[in-house]
Amino acid sequence: MGNITTEAWVLYAGNNPPKPEPAELKPAELKKESFSFADITESEVLAEPIYGCWEGNMTHALQRLPVDICKQRKENPVVLGNAGVVRILKTGRSVTTVQPGDLCVIFCNGVWDKFGYPEKILAYDAPNTMGCLAKQMKLHEKQVILLPENTDFSLKQWAAFSLRYITAWANWKLAYGCWRVQMTEEDCPAPFVWGWGGGVSIAELSLAQFQGARVAMIASDDKRLKLIESMRIKPIDRRKFPDLEYDEDKYQTDPVYKKKYTESEEIFLDIVKKHTLGLGVSIFIDYVGSPVTRATLRALARQGVVTTAGWKEGMKITTVRAIECIQRHIHIHTHYARYPQGRSAVRFAEDTGWLPKIDGEVYSWDNIPQLAYDYTNGKISNYYPLFEINMP
Repeated sequence: MGNITTEAWVLYAGNNPPKPEPAELKPAELKKESFSFADITESEVLAEPIYGCWEGNMTHALQRLPVDICKQRKENPVVLGNAGVVRILKTGRSVTTVQPGDLCVIFCNGVWDKFGYPEKILAYDAPNTMGCLAKQMKLHEKQVILLPENTDFSLKQWAAFSLRYITAWANWKLAYGCWRVQMTEEDCPAPFVWGWGGGVSIAELSLAQFQGARVAMIASDDKRLKLIESMRIKPIDRRKFPDLEYDEDKYQTDPVYKKKYTESEEIFLDIVKKHTLGLGVSIFIDYVGSPVTRATLRALARQGVVTTAGWKEGMKITTVRAIECIQRHIHIHTHYARYPQGRSAVRFAEDTGWLPKIDGEVYSWDNIPQLAYDYTNGKISNYYPLFEINMP
């Protein structure tokens, strides 16, 4: 078996101490260079990425938070990028899912358990995997999903769809199913579903609309609020409660912080009551994490569900178990999806138009470091920052 050499933007391991303090962390920069990898095996495909979508895990990797993935994987360098559309160039002899010439979305389940649920993610923490920040890449045959022939939608839309919408599909199916175990159609035919976060949250809210949910999305950017409203989702302006970022230590020791936080929380809870007939949120989609957990749980209705598949701003949360039991709250945690779920999501999207609206700049191959900078520094207002790798 020989090697394949291609051009790629690569990430090298950092020189941070083993357990660095936040101030000691040095963010990485991508480097463009030749990258070689082993030729495909019988169950793999060689693909040519066309469009990619910048994902939060790519920024985590550059920031080396919570880990330096090069050191964790014992691979140096690595190639990031786990959302996008590819064209199949070559297949191994046992591959049955696709054939050369097919257009596919990347399915980023990197390492899965015996039931097919992901344990590690392609081009992030899954060892010996590579991403679409390369002119060519190889994947397992179950890391690509064939696009519908003569699809009605653009390759840019499918690139944005591949990670965030499939994540939303799997998470929503579980969250809604659990909610319906306690609350029947007769009890509440149209649940109140709210979301914190970004692209996955808005995808999940738009999916909830298909089941008659009354949906709302929280954002603080005018362009995003306008987009949310255009999707018939109730926009909630986060700037109305600017100090809603909970920190337990400050809350206990800083009276000024406590006063500001409490005022913002009261405003937020009043808004929730106003827009949920005083009942609270039925299903709260939270991809932010610990800074908003306290407020989220207080906004949740009895028999409510709080659901997540991410932790953008905080992984560790504290709850009062007695209150959660009495309120009959259900906490849902998922991690991407199984392969059949991904295929179902693609079929549903083609049939119904459940795909993202694409606006804003598509970054060129040579401008990908600028995209990384813009995303990290909050300079991108659209939910799906795209980049081009090869010409369509």
